Amino acid sequence: MAPGIVPPYLLARIAAVREEGWAKAAQAARATLAAPRDYRPARSRLRLSIEERGTLVAETTPAPDREISDAQEREVLPGVRVRGEDDPATGDASVDDAFDGLGATFDFWWDAYRRDGIDGAGGSLLATVHYGRDYDNAFWNGERMVFGDGDGEIFAGFTGALSVIAHELAHGVIEDEGGLLYRGQSGALNESVADVFGALAEQHREAQTVETASWLIGEGIFTDAVQGTALRSLAAPGTAYDDDVLGKDPQPAHMRDFVVTRDDNGGVHINSGIPNHAFYLTATALGGRAWDRAGLIWYRTLTSGTVPATADFTTFARATVTAASTEYGEDSEEVDAVRAGWTSVGVIADDQDDPTTRC
Repeated sequence: MAPGIVPPYLLARIAAVREEGWAKAAQAARATLAAPRDYRPARSRLRLSIEERGTLVAETTPAPDREISDAQEREVLPGVRVRGEDDPATGDASVDDAFDGLGATFDFWWDAYRRDGIDGAGGSLLATVHYGRDYDNAFWNGERMVFGDGDGEIFAGFTGALSVIAHELAHGVIEDEGGLLYRGQSGALNESVADVFGALAEQHREAQTVETASWLIGEGIFTDAVQGTALRSLAAPGTAYDDDVLGKDPQPAHMRDFVVTRDDNGGVHINSGIPNHAFYLTATALGGRAWDRAGLIWYRTLTSGTVPATADFTTFARATVTAASTEYGEDSEEVDAVRAGWTSVGVIADDQDDPTTRC
């Protein structure tokens, strides 16, 4: 099954609600849990510039090739094509927000890491909106983004949050680079890496620094009736929401609070808070724009070809230290920041002689 931005444990809690006034949300959550989510394993834009001697120079850089379809409240993909790359805005907020979000995510990957789309080869960016009736999720199914409209009581919709769009597209990048098995610690790393690049894409669009960024995933997808700001927080895992219906955000920020569970594929959405916080600590220690150094280290790690699909937190942490050392030097502040980030969340020992800190 394709992973969704809303964890199954959160949907299950909503589905079990019996209080008056939440009947629609409970029914929508039950339907969302039951709905199928089958997983299915460049254009150029011309830029003109004038050199010092007045010579007009043309250069091409990759551009997205987007296509948005409308499921028309059915659970059938891909739906009816409603907007392509060269088409004007439709006036349907979901269609146009999805189109813009795909473009902003593409621009992030290219501007930050010179990656041409999800597959690095300019493949089309596909999305379907209005999936199902009151569908409470958004997911990447291996070939396209799929967005529900939300139930209107708890979830307001998913296309307006760039962190959601970029998170799900990052799952495609992770898969293209060899994947991280979606279970246990490797699954939590899969979710965390998607959160990291989801947050970075949003920061890139808003030109935010580590100090001005919100570090939230899914900000704006809740209605005003919910006591919460987002689904997850990289800055403070466990604080994104605290609501009578939803309960309290269960994410830990340290290995001492690691959740052992069979649910949610072994806690992939819950325990992702630990590597999420390690990235946040690394990025804030380095300062500036998070995608420049911390993000580059995570990207180099992801694309190195050395991280096994079954990697646990320690294996991934060691790989990030190696990537930082390769990129910036063994004695660099970047290496120190990466190591300190993982040490602070309890993944590697606070001991320079510990073998997990040597790469």
